[in-house]
Amino acid sequence: MIKVLCYTIKTANSPLSIAARGFATSGILNENHKCKLLVVGGGAGGCSVAAKASNKLGAGKVIVLEPADNHYYQPMFTLIGGGIKKLEDSFRPMKSVLPALATWIKDSAAKFEPESNTVHTSGGDTIEYEYLLVAVGLQLNYDKIPGLLEALSIPNGKVCSNYSPKYVDRTYQALKNFRTGNAVFTFPNSPVKCPGAPQKVLYIAEHYLRKSRKRKNAQLHYNTSLPVLFGVKHYADALWEIVKKRDINVNLRTNLVEVKPGTDEAVFENLDKPNERFTVKYELLHVTPPMGAPDVLKACKSLVTEVGFVDVNKDTLQHQKFSNVFAIGDCSSSPNSKTAASVAAQSQVVYKNLMAVMEGRTPNRVFDGYASCPLVTGYNTCMLAEFDYSLTPLETFPLDQRKERFTMYLMKKDFMPPLYWHLLLNGLWNGPGLMRKLMHFRL
Repeated sequence: MIKVLCYTIKTANSPLSIAARGFATSGILNENHKCKLLVVGGGAGGCSVAAKASNKLGAGKVIVLEPADNHYYQPMFTLIGGGIKKLEDSFRPMKSVLPALATWIKDSAAKFEPESNTVHTSGGDTIEYEYLLVAVGLQLNYDKIPGLLEALSIPNGKVCSNYSPKYVDRTYQALKNFRTGNAVFTFPNSPVKCPGAPQKVLYIAEHYLRKSRKRKNAQLHYNTSLPVLFGVKHYADALWEIVKKRDINVNLRTNLVEVKPGTDEAVFENLDKPNERFTVKYELLHVTPPMGAPDVLKACKSLVTEVGFVDVNKDTLQHQKFSNVFAIGDCSSSPNSKTAASVAAQSQVVYKNLMAVMEGRTPNRVFDGYASCPLVTGYNTCMLAEFDYSLTPLETFPLDQRKERFTMYLMKKDFMPPLYWHLLLNGLWNGPGLMRKLMHFRL
């Protein structure tokens, strides 16, 4: 077979591709790969299940398809935005966290073909699999809000966002630069990874302004597209008390639609009255960007739901149509809150059900929708929200977790990062289910 070479000429603005196929970005001719299990995505879910599966199946049986150089512990971004942690604390080289027994192809998926058990990569390679785990996470759509990218490109600017390593350092800088006026925090009209995070930065910012003696000059606004402050009433009631006590203005069903960096203005729409818009002058604007399924997923109609998420059974996390396909984490259609804690709980379910299918058995492990959100409420307090699919509290500790506690703050800041790096990514942490049973044991 004659291979077509792909040369890349770099212009002043962007690379220019001369041929579309046949030569990968590494300079190696296109390859065809085959594997027992293909894991698309090297995030928390992909790493955890790849570690479990490669230990079981042996070397050379698992391929992880992931383009990034670094793996980020994203739950730390909240603390970085508050100046509590540094960006360099939040990542490690991808090669150091992927399982040693798995094969890493440093590339991204360009096309899914589940009918032929094939994934095509952006570099032109083809990967044939027997089983597929989709773990590609959510796509951040900063470009969906006119003016936002321009505002985020202004050095030392007033607009910030904790959701990307590219922008997270801007948050603490904007807090330090704050003098007087409106500090506005948003929650978009879309699915969101860690739905509590847009509030965490709000509470940390309010505490920072108190500590720096700027609070009397600040009006804090939380503009959320949701009809509630928090999805679980058990915790929402406690959060309403916090925002009232701290004099934070909450606007429900309010969605950011435009940023005007030239005049430091943000335009919002009333989701209950779509033609009603209003403009707010800001001194600080923290934006949680709209999010959604990655474009490459949405392009494969047979794999996803109408809104682009992998169409899985919410209990087994197995695909509704393709029995050899599973999904984990934010990219799946399971209706749980999209958090790292959910990934931990899902990982064992996915792994056990994958192994069952490989052995010709019916998958019977069930994911209960567990999610956890450590709601950091300041520089020394945290409320630990835990719940299931039905939004019923599913708490680990035998105490009132709605109460702000220093111990929960320490757990979030100091205990959870090593648990993530050393246990979850290595397939050794499946969530606190066993601990919960022991904590609530009754004779």
